[in-house]
Amino acid sequence: VCFILGGLDCSISFVSHVLGKVCVHGRQKEILGVLVPRLTDLTKSDCIWQRICWRLVECVPDRWMEAVVLGFVQKAQGADVLSRLLGNLVVKNKKAQFVVTQKMLLLQYGHATAMLQNLLGYLALDGLRRTLLLRVLQELLETWGSSSTVKHSPPEQQLYISKAILICLSHLKEPEIESCRQELLTSMMEGVKCHLDSSLPQLRRLGMVVAESISSKISTEGPVLKFEYEEDDETAELKSLLVQTPPFCVVTNLPDDDRIEKADAALPLVPESNETSHTAAPVMPDEESDAELDSDDDLIPYDMSEDKELKIKAPVYIRDCIEVLTGSEDVDKWEATVKALESLVRKNPAATREVSVELAKILLHLEEKTCVEGFVELRQRAQVAVLTTDPIPVAKYLTSQFYSLNYSLRQRMDILDVLVLAAQELSCPKFHGKIEHSGAQKPCIKLLPGTDSSKDWRRIVDERIKSKTRRFDTGQSRIEQASGPNEFNSVAGHFFFPLIQHFDRPLTTFDLLGEDHLVLGRLVHTLAILMYLAVNTVTVVAMGKALLEFVWTLRFHTDSYVRQGLLSCISSLLLSVPAERILADMTEELLETQSWLGGKIGGGGNIRAFLVSDAVFVQHLFNCDGSVDV
Repeated sequence: VCFILGGLDCSISFVSHVLGKVCVHGRQKEILGVLVPRLTDLTKSDCIWQRICWRLVECVPDRWMEAVVLGFVQKAQGADVLSRLLGNLVVKNKKAQFVVTQKMLLLQYGHATAMLQNLLGYLALDGLRRTLLLRVLQELLETWGSSSTVKHSPPEQQLYISKAILICLSHLKEPEIESCRQELLTSMMEGVKCHLDSSLPQLRRLGMVVAESISSKISTEGPVLKFEYEEDDETAELKSLLVQTPPFCVVTNLPDDDRIEKADAALPLVPESNETSHTAAPVMPDEESDAELDSDDDLIPYDMSEDKELKIKAPVYIRDCIEVLTGSEDVDKWEATVKALESLVRKNPAATREVSVELAKILLHLEEKTCVEGFVELRQRAQVAVLTTDPIPVAKYLTSQFYSLNYSLRQRMDILDVLVLAAQELSCPKFHGKIEHSGAQKPCIKLLPGTDSSKDWRRIVDERIKSKTRRFDTGQSRIEQASGPNEFNSVAGHFFFPLIQHFDRPLTTFDLLGEDHLVLGRLVHTLAILMYLAVNTVTVVAMGKALLEFVWTLRFHTDSYVRQGLLSCISSLLLSVPAERILADMTEELLETQSWLGGKIGGGGNIRAFLVSDAVFVQHLFNCDGSVDV
């Protein structure tokens, strides 16, 4: 300051570099907690200190500018203080302009409301910066009115953007409102439609409050928009932001005694006579006032303590379920149908087979109309039930849709999950464990129905001997081993081969060998699981050959998740295909695979050793009880 007053030039770029580096290394709070209050006091009445402060922040390098600007906005006590400290920094520096107008408003949403008021008030305090304020308002309204943003951004960010819009509206002047009235009206209509279409009550209420505020600003004459919604603290806070509050000074870091003294000094002095007169004033009892208010109310409320909620009956026929899921507007009935569909499909296999493909199509495209707990799991279980009830046509439909157009990546991965779960269910025997004891059970006498004694004499004698025999140890209980036909045997090819056929054919919106490598990884893991579940089936050898060719094609893929799936495919193949069939039919392919994995094989004995050693790796991919993690 002495140099400047003496007419000499001085540079503070070194101090700016130190300030920026300290802030970017996480000491923003410590240094600016001391520097900002001091500069606030020095710049109140001294224009030279204002120029010094402006140069201090302008000389900060761009790579550190964000940390410095954010710290000043957080520590400044009011928009006028921030304007004195930063000047027209956002006009002169592109990095600071991006941080203030884009990053802190559109990319972040964790800042306090007071900080938003400081930031937008700072833009509104100067004529050069007000153009930025109008531009910020336009971008905030575009984001607020975007249906994609409403669907995919969290409610906290929607609330943050709504607050910023209302604060911007509070700073607009009448000529500015007149110049952009049509743009505000268009943005309001688009935004309120997107918010009212949302399934979240909080977002719908946000849209109503912001639309009412914009309507009150742009409608100089005539009625304004008015919605019916429940008032709460959040809506009260939003409406208060539309009214500018006069700047005030916040006193911080004062001792308790000083704060008490300042609070006492701020209270108006009241004479004793007034105090006594206030205390002596009669107060009407609450009971009398309530009696006056309710004197005209003669209606007696009904006793609803024992009322029970009416339960909506779910449909009992498969075709009724299809009608409800496709065309019913009754939300309660739709929810009951979704919850009961799986059990209904399993109880009526014959009726399900008549409409299995149509029902699979409906479930694949089914979207959540209301907030149903566990909706995704309910839909998936219903799809698995339909697929296990009628495997071949439904599997053909699902595998064909996996490579079709106009499906999202989520739907394609849902198809893979359903195929795996259905294959696992089909490959497990339909058996409920029956417990036996190694010894006889507790003695008991059973009354036999009247039959010809010549036919049942041996059973009667055995029952009498068992009832009169005393045993002191019944032995440990054991569960009979499950046994039954493998239903996956006849349908394994319908699950496996259509999935492996068209992976190298890119579509307009789906390219497995391109950017959709996540779905490719899921596909590879799905093929590995299907191969593992096809053990002891007639098509397992053909599936193994096709899978080895598939692995060889993708062996140099760059994504680690895909390569891990290829190892899973090899392991499941070695576990499922009999060793003698591998040695007889797939020796060359196995040698190529072994060379790709980096080992050396010198004969049939080494191949067998390779098969045995690989079983250790398989245990990490599949559960010990034979179940598979999807």
